[in-house]
Amino acid sequence: MEIKEEGTSEEGQHFLSVSQANDTGGAQFTSIQKSANEPQLEFILACKDLVAPVRDRKLNTLVQISVIHPTEQSLTRYSSTEVVEGTRDPLFLTGVIFPSEYPIYEETKIKLTVYDVKDKSRDTVRTSVLSEHNKDSPSEVGRSFLGCASFKVGELLKSKEQLLSLNLRTSDGGKVVGTIEVIAVKMGEIEDGEADHITTDVQGQKCALVYECTAPESVSGKDNLSFLNAVLKNPVCKLYRFPTSDNKWMQIREQMSESILSFHIPKELISLHIKEDLCRNQEIKELGELSPHWDNLRKNVLTHCDQMVNMYQDILTELNKETGSSFKSSSSKGDKTLEFVPVNLHLQRMHVHSPHLKDALYDVITVGAPAAHFQGFKNGGLRKLLHRFETERRNTGYQFIYYSPENTAKAKEVLSNINQLQPLIATHADLLLNSASQHSPDSLKNSLKMLSEKTELFVHAFKDQLVRSALLALYTARPGGILKKPPSPKGSPEQGPPQDQPSPVQGQDSIPHHSDYDEEEWDRVWANVGKSLNCVIAMVDKLIERDGGSEGSSGDKDGEKDLSLADSTASHPREDWYEQLHPLILTLKDCMGEVVSRAKQSLTFVLLQELAYSLPQCLMLTLRRDIVFSQALAGLVCGFTIKLHTSLHDPDFLQQLHTVGLMVQFEGLLSTYSDEIGMLEDMAVGISDLKKVAFKIIEAKSNDVLPVVTGRREHYVVEVKLPARMFESLPFQVKEGQLLRVYPVLFNVGINEQQTLAERFGDVSLQESINQENFELLKEYYTVFMEKLPPDYISHFQEQNDLKGLLENLHQNIQAKKRKNVEIMWLAATICRKLNGIRFTCCKSAKDRTSMSVTLEQCSILRDEHQLHKDFFIRALDCMRREGCRIENVLKNIKCRKYAFNMLQLMAFPKYYRPPEGTYGKADT
Repeated sequence: MEIKEEGTSEEGQHFLSVSQANDTGGAQFTSIQKSANEPQLEFILACKDLVAPVRDRKLNTLVQISVIHPTEQSLTRYSSTEVVEGTRDPLFLTGVIFPSEYPIYEETKIKLTVYDVKDKSRDTVRTSVLSEHNKDSPSEVGRSFLGCASFKVGELLKSKEQLLSLNLRTSDGGKVVGTIEVIAVKMGEIEDGEADHITTDVQGQKCALVYECTAPESVSGKDNLSFLNAVLKNPVCKLYRFPTSDNKWMQIREQMSESILSFHIPKELISLHIKEDLCRNQEIKELGELSPHWDNLRKNVLTHCDQMVNMYQDILTELNKETGSSFKSSSSKGDKTLEFVPVNLHLQRMHVHSPHLKDALYDVITVGAPAAHFQGFKNGGLRKLLHRFETERRNTGYQFIYYSPENTAKAKEVLSNINQLQPLIATHADLLLNSASQHSPDSLKNSLKMLSEKTELFVHAFKDQLVRSALLALYTARPGGILKKPPSPKGSPEQGPPQDQPSPVQGQDSIPHHSDYDEEEWDRVWANVGKSLNCVIAMVDKLIERDGGSEGSSGDKDGEKDLSLADSTASHPREDWYEQLHPLILTLKDCMGEVVSRAKQSLTFVLLQELAYSLPQCLMLTLRRDIVFSQALAGLVCGFTIKLHTSLHDPDFLQQLHTVGLMVQFEGLLSTYSDEIGMLEDMAVGISDLKKVAFKIIEAKSNDVLPVVTGRREHYVVEVKLPARMFESLPFQVKEGQLLRVYPVLFNVGINEQQTLAERFGDVSLQESINQENFELLKEYYTVFMEKLPPDYISHFQEQNDLKGLLENLHQNIQAKKRKNVEIMWLAATICRKLNGIRFTCCKSAKDRTSMSVTLEQCSILRDEHQLHKDFFIRALDCMRREGCRIENVLKNIKCRKYAFNMLQLMAFPKYYRPPEGTYGKADT
């Protein structure tokens, strides 16, 4: 069937249109229309005067909702309310929501079946049965049938005030056993002052069934929603209504969506890794002639590096077969072909519409802890493995030259700068010649300015002592210690070998005496670039001056011009600008080529040392780090994209974005016991590595709005695309391409029974270290936040938020070293939200512990920010855990609606992290 998209009436109410198309012979069905991206239909339920099957029995009731499509006669189980205990007049807090893409029409019939639940723990069996059978049955394990009623959707929408009161009848359609009220919800559309249609006694309190709400303000524009739909897929929606402390109703729409970024970002990253590694392998091949020892090392390194590239290409090929995928289940976390893909990544969103308050959105990204599950955790995770690798490498200097991780990273950075700047300088040099041929002074000056800026950056890149030491090391590795280039004249360099090079590598490859190598020759080659640029500047100045008197190009900042070449051309006719500049440009390019050739080879030799130490362990560590980072980055890009779209019209957020950057807060629930220690060690490094990521917002030029990842392992830029209208609303600095930074922090508190073992018999120092280190990072971000944002913003911000007090409280809780101190989580999450940050919650699979945490967070927000009635906190928590999006998350991961806990495990959990009775049991996690 096709749901035909229409508009909405001026009042925003439902209205009806006829959809001609369906696949069952051309029958016409009437579509339900609301505003774009809004659910098609939402309603809530309440029963009155239910008759108990046994006299004096207290009823514990739930309503099962089933759908009968117009072209079919069979029932499809759709959803269920929570169980309301001990009343004949139950008012259900869990509503029913049909999302925009669900095929529902005016002619669609909805059946409501009321059950009396005798045993909650046994009643949950229904959930696994429901997922396999679409037939409705009058009685199931743990409950008994009371009565049923049905209605057509059109009857509800056309009814007075969109409310139906239906008789509940026994299965034979005879005896009336009570009534059920169906009230259509128009979230955020009911104005203050509308009549209360029904009141019912909820635990002794009178509450209106129809809400008194202020007129809504749009949470995010239609453009944003439709744009987000390109990134978010397969939403699961739930509806609740809870009483406030002043006995009014708030409405809550809960949504959980997958993201195609789960697969898109890993594919982008793997493609980058392949490109980077192929380039590095080629540079190693082009190192030139080496002595036998180094040549054998090079061949060995290249063999392994080529194998790794092939492995990455195979993984990418497999991922490319997963077209349209947006979800990796927890049961696939050990799958080799999917190891770069995050586990169970979702946006968990809560939309709150409460009396007298603005609508509010609260988002958390839920994802399995970034970790290399296929690689395993027998020897620990990245934090331990990297430390061990570096310690051993530093203490072993027989086969290679040791360079510190900082120097190795520096070599990669300089190589990257060379590769970027050389073609840019060549382009600007050609533009300069083009300006010369056009005889345009202004164009010539502009071209020279760009050429000068890029060339100065190029020269500056080689000021590092590392290049000198690498040239010396490479000199020793040539056969006989002689460079491939023409032999250098003898001389005494200013400095000896670098401090981080151990003495001899091998007998024939010892670092030479100073007299063997002229280090000053590199200085001359390097300085020639600057001198040749000065010649170009001098010539341009001379040409413009002769052309009609100008102030000159002002391109030379050092005031040291080599004017010999320029003076020699004074007699040339003025129309020969191109001919006079052309030889100088060729000289500049030649000098650059000489520098690039030498620097590339020497710095590539540095990279060879890192690879030569320990094969294949070194490459396997890189693979592990790539895997973990890929999972972390997919989550980050998803979170950043959603945060950007929901905050586009918030000027304070946009100012913070480009002035300070965004905080990204990860909540970890991993234990420090057994394999989860390794997972936490992986996760800590993966999240820390997100510091290497910057975002850039660009205008989308086509319908392809998926982000693009550029850069290399030490420095990534993620380009996020926005449609033109949205892009134009951004601050000038952002539109100009300013890089936007993120500040990742991780706080972990183990909460399960394994953490109990760790606390009593094991070691929790890893968790303590991570929390302390990340508190310092959080404090640094807060300091920058307070320093960089305008004083008027800061004063208003401080009036609204006691961030300093929250930070002090968090610090005290971290120092306290209290067992299972979940206060750390609550404080970190609160600070993150107040700082406009992006929230993440992670456990091993983002399924069970994560579900307990995000539902607790949602209810805590309702209590603290929206005045949820204190007597309904636990009921709200149970509703979300029993019937909400998170139990659907469990179902889609393991095909069973049971959190993977048992009673013994839950005894070790903090009180508010325990699911309601009947929702847990034996299941694969």
